[in-house]
Amino acid sequence: MSGVNPQGVRVSSFKKPTPEELAHDFLWRVHQEAPQRGMIGIFNRSHYEDVLVVRVHNLVPQAVWQTRYEHINNFERLLVDSGVTILKFYLHISKDEQKERLQARLDKPHKRWKFNPGDLAERKLWNDYRRAYETALTKCSTGAAPWYIVPANNKWYRNLLISETIVETLGSLKMEYPEPAEGLDDIVLE
Repeated sequence: MSGVNPQGVRVSSFKKPTPEELAHDFLWRVHQEAPQRGMIGIFNRSHYEDVLVVRVHNLVPQAVWQTRYEHINNFERLLVDSGVTILKFYLHISKDEQKERLQARLDKPHKRWKFNPGDLAERKLWNDYRRAYETALTKCSTGAAPWYIVPANNKWYRNLLISETIVETLGSLKMEYPEPAEGLDDIVLE
């Protein structure tokens, strides 16, 4: 997004829910971060954590996370019906590539700040996450908000596919500059 004016973009990161967030429905905190008209919102993680992490770690009963797929689809439909265009990218990397990237974080001192020992415990749950992602991608890829599964072992290729999708989508929006104020042709600066 380096070519986009930062005044029109807001990045929202979703970490472990706070006590206030837990006191509301699981989509409450996400809805607050939905971009206003004319803005671009980028979600670093999202409401999908509530059908992934909670499933893999058994944080809520199965009956709870299973109903969330329909809630997510309805929420995304509400956003689309309200004029929001949704692009969802699943960046798929192989287990070997993940291992290389984690190792690089350990081997290169300037990357160590990115290393989280907790990632090693999560990596052991690879197959559980794979199943959870497959279900989420299948159940929540809709005509209104489809998932784009992006091969991401090669960052340049990942970036190309994402950029092409964003550019194509922006072009389809047929955006126009707002109408200027009347009488501007008569103004002469001295």
